[in-house]
Amino acid sequence: MAERHVSGVDIADLAAIARGVEERRPAWSQQTEDLSVNLIALAGGSEVPDHANDEVDVLVVAVRGAGSVEISGVRHFLSAGQALIIPKGTSRSIRASEEGFAYLSCHRRRAALLPRPSPPARDTP
Repeated sequence: MAERHVSGVDIADLAAIARGVEERRPAWSQQTEDLSVNLIALAGGSEVPDHANDEVDVLVVAVRGAGSVEISGVRHFLSAGQALIIPKGTSRSIRASEEGFAYLSCHRRRAALLPRPSPPARDTP
C-alpha cells in the first residue's frame, strides 16, 4: 500500500510510490497551510534544467536511485537516504543517474513554483 490514513494523518510510502514511476513527473504531492511537499521521479539520465527560485530554501531528500544536484555550479551527488538544502536565490539543476532518481522536495508553501531560467554567467574582469 503506497498511502494510508491513520488517525487523521496521511502516511505515504515514498519508496513504493517512486518504484511505480518511470518518467519525469511529480509522483506524489501534498500541501498544508505551511508546507509544499513533492515526490519527483526522473527516468535514467533525465534532468530538471538549470533554474533558480528567489523565494524559499528547498530541502531535497533522495528516495530511490541516485542523482546529482548542481547548486551554483557545484555538483553534489545523492543516493537514497541522503539529503541537502538548496538555499533560495541559487541556481540549481538535478540529473538522474542511469538507474533513475526519485527525490522528495519540501519547502515553505508559497505561490506555485514556476522555475525561471538562471541568469547568464557574467564575465568578470
